[in-house]
Amino acid sequence: MSFVLDEQLQRDCRVLGRMEFCHLLLMNNAALPWFVLVPETMETEVFDLASSERAMLWDEVDRIAEYVRSQYTIDKLNVAAIGNVVSQLHVHIVGRRKDDYCWPDVVWGRPSDERYTDDAVEKLVGSIVENIEVFVP
Repeated sequence: MSFVLDEQLQRDCRVLGRMEFCHLLLMNNAALPWFVLVPETMETEVFDLASSERAMLWDEVDRIAEYVRSQYTIDKLNVAAIGNVVSQLHVHIVGRRKDDYCWPDVVWGRPSDERYTDDAVEKLVGSIVENIEVFVP
């Protein structure tokens, strides 16, 4: 199997690196800490993964969620594998604040004009390397 990242995810996100099972992406929306994990699988639904793969996926989701909670001031974590627009299996981990630009509504389909600079992405990758095991930029 050769892994290919969905074109929509390529357009919307910055690729940060790789964990054990997933590719770690950053939604190019600097208004929110919004990460996306894309497992290296052909399956499109979480429940279709082998139990060992599901365990790896949720472990990596937990690691990113904990990173968001420890590194950002947030009121709520949103974790979802929706897939209505992009069928490739992926999980969003979004840190929300009661004063963010679309609270309390959903973030999907509500883009922000704030984008990450290359320098900001480089600093973020450095922080992730320092704080998350099994991450390779």
